[in-house]
Amino acid sequence: MGSIILFLIFIIFIVVIVASCIKIVPQAHTYVIERLGTYYTTWTAGLHIKIPFIDRVARKVTLKEQVVDFAPQPVITKDNVTMRIDTVVFFQITDPKLFVYGVENPIMAIENLTATTLRNIIGDLELDETLTSREVINTKMRATLDEATDPWGIKVNRVELKNIIPPAAIQDAMEKQMKAERERREQILIAEGEKKSAILRAEGHKESVILEAEADKQAAILKAEAAKEAMIREAEGEAQAILNIQQANADGLRFIKEVAADDSVIKLKSLEAFEKAADGKATKIIIPSEIQGLAGMVKSLTEVAADVSEK
Repeated sequence: MGSIILFLIFIIFIVVIVASCIKIVPQAHTYVIERLGTYYTTWTAGLHIKIPFIDRVARKVTLKEQVVDFAPQPVITKDNVTMRIDTVVFFQITDPKLFVYGVENPIMAIENLTATTLRNIIGDLELDETLTSREVINTKMRATLDEATDPWGIKVNRVELKNIIPPAAIQDAMEKQMKAERERREQILIAEGEKKSAILRAEGHKESVILEAEADKQAAILKAEAAKEAMIREAEGEAQAILNIQQANADGLRFIKEVAADDSVIKLKSLEAFEKAADGKATKIIIPSEIQGLAGMVKSLTEVAADVSEK
């Protein structure tokens, strides 16, 4: 019975040993394997078997991009202004062997390297340049850190300045400057608004004057056209009257011709025409001899008619 128990314990021990020797490496991970205390190989994603008591997993390394947010670091600018800057470093492990054996504590090494690099770069810049040159600082730091971390199997992809915290006095001065700048912009906007308003009023007055002048011009044109139309109608009326008179005269002459009037009638008509020609305004009228004889005859007839009427 005791031997059976010992055998079962041995079997279980063997199973545990075999199970511990079978390793499955996840995706985007690597295992650094040591054999008898020295580096042997690096396992990538998949199923692997190690020799018990001889091989061991020295370090599990992730190949994903990692982000480290470091605490604010005190730095001094070129114009002797002390400020605090915290940085964010994005890095990725490219060589697990160098990462494991290259430096004792890679994250602490990157933090210290970031702090010293940041102090060197900010020390060559003034306060205003520091506040406005983040992209330049980020580029310089990334290049420096990437070059320094190559022996550690680390590639620095990006470095970002998360916060720049100047001293309280500098912050107050900056706030006052920003307030003054906002007030200046407000005054400029108000002045520009008043200028545009004055321009619009002047343009409106100008357009009003132009429209009034156009209206007066149109009115004068319409009045002149009306007067012209009246004159044309008056002239047409006079022409029509003259035409009617001429037509009447022509009709009279045609009538006289048709009835074969004698000389006495023609002379009488001539006398009437001279009477109309005189119209009480002429001071001297020359009457032809033929019409004078007719006038004497008319006078004699008039006197005879008067005697007869008296009797």
